Amino acid sequence: MIKVLIVEDSKVAGEFLKFILNADSDIEVIGFVHNGRQAIEFLKHTKPDVITMDIDMPVMNGLEATRYIMSTTAVPILIVTGSRNANEVQTSIEALSAGALSVIQKPYGVNHPREEESIRKLVIMVKLMAEVKVVTHRSLKIKKSEDIQLPVRELIASDLIKRKKIVAIGVSTGGPNVLKQIFSKISRKFPLPIVVVQHISEGFLVGLVNWLSGTNNIGMSIAKHNEILTPGHVYFAPDNSQMTVNAKGIVKLSNCEEGAIICPSVTNLFESLAKEYGSASIALLLTGMGSDGSHALKELRNKGALTIAQDMNSSMVYGMPGVAVKLDAADLILNPMEIAELLFSME
Repeated sequence: MIKVLIVEDSKVAGEFLKFILNADSDIEVIGFVHNGRQAIEFLKHTKPDVITMDIDMPVMNGLEATRYIMSTTAVPILIVTGSRNANEVQTSIEALSAGALSVIQKPYGVNHPREEESIRKLVIMVKLMAEVKVVTHRSLKIKKSEDIQLPVRELIASDLIKRKKIVAIGVSTGGPNVLKQIFSKISRKFPLPIVVVQHISEGFLVGLVNWLSGTNNIGMSIAKHNEILTPGHVYFAPDNSQMTVNAKGIVKLSNCEEGAIICPSVTNLFESLAKEYGSASIALLLTGMGSDGSHALKELRNKGALTIAQDMNSSMVYGMPGVAVKLDAADLILNPMEIAELLFSME
């Protein structure tokens, strides 16, 4: 039985969440509190398997509560927000950076055409979050150059990475903070375009890109169909679209196939690079649940691309990179700051 604590200032919204979750035979709501301070007090005597956390609350909001909980008694936190205004979306993204696992829109009300879909997504997400083993959330220390592991230092000193034409990144749960670290050292002088598939709930990608843009010096945007990639810029796959890149450096977007489990998919992007770029690619598979992109990373390695998986210690969820490592799909297994150092060496 998955035990859930609901943190929600609205009694009506909280009771609706409680009704939805308790209706599933695998879930039991063991608490309902109205702000972050009450959630912290609750955790002193009872530890749930998952916390659903609202953002905009009195006394202590969801961001402040997430920071405190993840730095003391780590519990999987799912941000459940009812608003998509810019400020609340931005705060939700900051909560992900503070250690929350994912963010999702609150279920639509009774008789809404998307009511059943939104309820199904919430229940599935809570069950997935319960399986994640979280640890106390601390920022990674930036390694000094002499601490960077030997294979990275050798690669930085070689001409191998100078022959690459594109960088591709696949990332899911835990992505915002990791991407922030990876992009921290590079700028618009970076000689290659970077394409990214980040798994995130619909409606929150714009907030993520805006947040990352405010913390880094490289250009960023959501990719457009037939857009020509330029060096020193990061392109994110948009919501509800599969993204590929052809040999001319042109982005191709397509609608998600009916019944597609993952869209956008890291696999789709990586497979297009294996076909169009082969050994001229650098591909990174970072923290996240599941295995999206892992087999395609192996295909890229077989084609001579430089392939990198995030290491276990720095991954919030060692799913996607963990599967890649088991498949022997990664040339290197690095933490985000080692990856940042590698990319910086290319400027």
